[in-house]
Amino acid sequence: MTRLAVTSLLAQGHLLIEDAPGLGKSTLAVALARTFGLAYAKVPCTNDLLPSDLLGLSIWDATSQSMRFTPGPIFSQVLLADELNRAPSKTQSALLEAMEERQVSVDGVSRALPTPFFVLATQNPLDQVGVSPLPESQLDRFMMRLTLGFPDARAELDLLRGGDRRSAAITANAVVSADALVKLQSVVSSIHVAEPIVGYVQQLLAASRTGATRPLSPRAGLALLRAARAFALQAGRDHVEPDDVQAVWSAVVGHRLGASHDSLTKSGQLAQTLLASVAAP
Repeated sequence: MTRLAVTSLLAQGHLLIEDAPGLGKSTLAVALARTFGLAYAKVPCTNDLLPSDLLGLSIWDATSQSMRFTPGPIFSQVLLADELNRAPSKTQSALLEAMEERQVSVDGVSRALPTPFFVLATQNPLDQVGVSPLPESQLDRFMMRLTLGFPDARAELDLLRGGDRRSAAITANAVVSADALVKLQSVVSSIHVAEPIVGYVQQLLAASRTGATRPLSPRAGLALLRAARAFALQAGRDHVEPDDVQAVWSAVVGHRLGASHDSLTKSGQLAQTLLASVAAP
C-alpha cells in the first residue's frame, strides 16, 4: 500500500483511502509529506465545512483600504482531506478544479497552487453514520483508491510495543527534497511504453465496455499508464512491463468500474475479473 501511495504521488495523481477510523490513514499522509519534504495541511471534513474554509477568502484590510486574500489550507503541497464523504457537496466540488487544474478560483481570480500538489483524501465506509457516497465525477479525479486494512498479528504487536507512530512520522527527516520530487515526476513521463503495452491497456479498456456498470474512459487509460510508469521507475527500470500495469490495475480502475457505493472488495473483484479476461503481451 505504501508503494502504491508513492506511485500516485510520483505520477502526479491524487489518492483516496477508504477505511475505518484508526487504521493509519492520517499517519500515512504525514509520513509521505515528511519523507518528501513537503508542506502539509489537514482539513477535517465536517458537515458544516464551507468552500471558503478550504480555499480561503478575501477580507477587508483597513490598513491598505482594500480587499486582501487570505489563502486556505488547500495552498499546501500535501492536503489531507480527512473524511471527505462527510463534507457538503459544495465543498467537495470546490476540490474539483484544484485537483484537475492545479489552481483555484476565488472572487473571479485564478490562483495557482504550489508545486507539487497532492491531495490525499480519506473516506469512511458507507455503513457508518453521517457519510454519503462520493459522486462519480469526484471519484474520477482520484488516480487511485486504496484500503490499508487491519495489520497482521506481527505488525500489530510491533505497533503496540512501539507506541505512537504518528509522532515518529511528524519528526521524521526528509530523504527527498520537494525539488527532487518534481524532477522525479518529470522522469516518470519519459519511461518508455512499448506499443504492445499500449495495445494491452486499450484492450482492457475495451473489455470494460461490455459488462461493467461504468465502462472505463480514455482518462482511466491515461491514469493507468502514468501509474504503471511510476511503478516501473520505483523498480529501477526505464520501461513499462505488463507486471507494472497489473500491479496498479485494481487501485486505478476499481473505483471507476462499479457504482460509487460499491465496496472496495466488490470493486476489486470486478477489476480482477476484467484483468483475467485479457491476455497480457
